Amino acid sequence: MANDEAFAESSRILNVAGRIIGLLIVVSAIVVGLYVLRLYYIYPRTDDAYVRANVVGIAPHVSGPIVELPIHDNQHVAKGALLFVVDPRPYQSALERAEANLTLTNLQIDALQDAIRSAQSRQLQLEADAAYDKQYLNRIVPLLARHFVTANDVFNARSRLAAAQAAVESSHSEVRRSQNELGQYGDFNARRKTAEAALYYAKLNVQYCYVRAPFDAYVTNLNIAVGQYANEGRQVVSLVDNREWYVIANFRENFLDYIRPGMRVEVYLLSYPNRRFAGHVQEAGWALYQENGATVAGLPQVETTLNWVRLSQRFPVRIVLENRDPQRPFRMGQTAVVTVQGFH
Repeated sequence: MANDEAFAESSRILNVAGRIIGLLIVVSAIVVGLYVLRLYYIYPRTDDAYVRANVVGIAPHVSGPIVELPIHDNQHVAKGALLFVVDPRPYQSALERAEANLTLTNLQIDALQDAIRSAQSRQLQLEADAAYDKQYLNRIVPLLARHFVTANDVFNARSRLAAAQAAVESSHSEVRRSQNELGQYGDFNARRKTAEAALYYAKLNVQYCYVRAPFDAYVTNLNIAVGQYANEGRQVVSLVDNREWYVIANFRENFLDYIRPGMRVEVYLLSYPNRRFAGHVQEAGWALYQENGATVAGLPQVETTLNWVRLSQRFPVRIVLENRDPQRPFRMGQTAVVTVQGFH
């Protein structure tokens, strides 16, 4: 009997202890879950992230066959390095023609200035003749009443004065025409400026034949050779901008409220699993392309989701990478795992 009571007592104790342990496990699970959930939002993390860089297409400003191509695919080029050369001979010929035209224009300007000075001298001479004829007419008109001169003399004097005045007006027009042909406006000469602009444009075209890297970059997807015709404004070479690298990390929209510009970020790349990189949040995306946003017949066409379950959208967050490692260079498209650390 005593054994049965002891066994029953022991069973009750074990039962109570089991319930207490079970309750502790549940409470611990809830506490740990809440803690993990808190960390999950305080330090948002995603592995849907990729290394990116800006890719710039290089196109020539002039057209012509490529005569030099000193680069090869995947090569690193420094700012100012020669990428390719478009045949400069036609543009060099145009440059020489523009130089000769500028010299000829300067000679024409000198000749026009001489013509203006000659026209002005002729104008002064005709004005002096007209002044004399006017003075002579004023002298003989009073003499007509006293019969010292005839009416024909007065008429001839008037005719000479009218002709002299007409010659003066013609000389004024000739001076203005010569000045207009000169194209001088203050210190600005339109003829010379036009020729200088044409020369500058010709020099630019010669310089444009030598296409250089605008920044430090990597040559990518190079599939041309010497002899290919390069068209003005059409891309010939693609460059991966090596000045700034960043990660595009796609976070679920319920994380966006916990991500702010300037927050510190830890970045791990699958290419270098034992190396930690640092960065900072630049900004989260503001728009997404949505197929159900199309408008048909004035109404939005909304497609149903799976079982009418609203799936969380993912917005791209741009993270600027800071610490560069020459031994572990960044490559566009590398898979990354990022964790937002907040402000430090």
